[in-house]
Amino acid sequence: MNSKRKYFGTDGIRGQVGEGVITPEFMMKLGWAAGRVLAKQGKGPVLIGKDTRISGYMFESALEAGLSAAGVDIRLLGPMPTPGIAFLTHNTRAQAGIVISASHNPFYDNGVKFFAGDGTKLPDDVEMDIELELDKPLQPVHSRHLGKARRMTDAPRRYIEFCKSKISPDIDLSNFRIVIDCAHGATYHIAPKVFEELGADVITHAIQPDGLNINDQCGATRPHILQKMVRESGADAGIALDGDGDRIIMVDNKGEIVDGDEILYIIAAARVALLNGAVVGTVMSNLGLEHAIRELDLDFIRAQVGDRYIMEILQRDNLRLGGETSGHIINLDMTTTGDGILSGLQILETMAKTGKTLHELKAGMKKFPQKMINIRIQETVDLSKLDCLADAVKAAETELGEYGRILLRPSGTEPLIRVMVEGEDEKQVEMIVRSLANEVENVIQNTS
Repeated sequence: MNSKRKYFGTDGIRGQVGEGVITPEFMMKLGWAAGRVLAKQGKGPVLIGKDTRISGYMFESALEAGLSAAGVDIRLLGPMPTPGIAFLTHNTRAQAGIVISASHNPFYDNGVKFFAGDGTKLPDDVEMDIELELDKPLQPVHSRHLGKARRMTDAPRRYIEFCKSKISPDIDLSNFRIVIDCAHGATYHIAPKVFEELGADVITHAIQPDGLNINDQCGATRPHILQKMVRESGADAGIALDGDGDRIIMVDNKGEIVDGDEILYIIAAARVALLNGAVVGTVMSNLGLEHAIRELDLDFIRAQVGDRYIMEILQRDNLRLGGETSGHIINLDMTTTGDGILSGLQILETMAKTGKTLHELKAGMKKFPQKMINIRIQETVDLSKLDCLADAVKAAETELGEYGRILLRPSGTEPLIRVMVEGEDEKQVEMIVRSLANEVENVIQNTS
């Protein structure tokens, strides 16, 4: 990320509503600034979609006003999953798409991210141009050139049909019972229909958004109720999406969690010949995933945490599949961003083709015991300059041997140092992670 940025982070602009720049005034200015930049690049409307949090109404209106003031036409999509907005941006030949969402965060947070006309994240240089415009006074175009806005009422149906088109036409899901948890978020009116129209027996959870309950004890970050529902209903699988629908966590037929690493493995194993030789994960991906991918005769490449960095490697190396443990799965030969619904469809398609249960499919990957301790810090610490810490890590790596891994990294979103250890022996992993965490705490105290 460019250190000169004032507003844009690795995934747009996000924060608590009413604080910092997450205000109606800033959003109107942001709409105007983005409109000014986009107007120089060509003609065409800008799409605005949102998740279900209550502040989305406020920010939708503010962005609409700003874009109109810049002379840009607007198409309002209403509640739509992030990947649906990416798809429609490209499908309708729009100039750009704007997503109003804070993903898996609680309702009192919100944010904005942009898609370019091809449905991918807006390039860094365009984001920088928008930031430059933000420093200028807002000056509307002449009234005859103001942008017009209208609702795109068929947006959900277009995206539903797109999702359905990505599963083999000869696949029948009528033998599957699935439970879908939509996190009271943007997929509440879409995900159940996709799976129902493909024949599945669908049981729903968290599909009644009220503006305040998005991600509240439900969805991809809180799948405990989904686990119970799968067990009690005898379902073949459970699907938990997050508030904006770009990540997925699943539950197998025994009620056990199937995380993003395991989902990535199952998809990779089913599509080996189509993956151009490699799969992309992150530095947090389980070591068991790396070993399982290599057993498929594929390379495993680790990116920094964040789907933005996975995408950079996929595009750079002409690869097609990558993902995070949290459930962001990117299939570039199907769509342009992480898509929870499409990832769930691929898993069900694999179950249908192989005749295996989800529990059996995930068994192909042996997860290594992984422990992480978060250490709160008061100020930024450059871990690379702490030689005594490097010595402790090296000694621990020697103790773990070939089948172990250690990761020390600062959090990108919180004042934390994350200490993560993986290995074959759970007790050894537990002992080493606690020892290293104590070492990190001591070093930080002595240097502060």
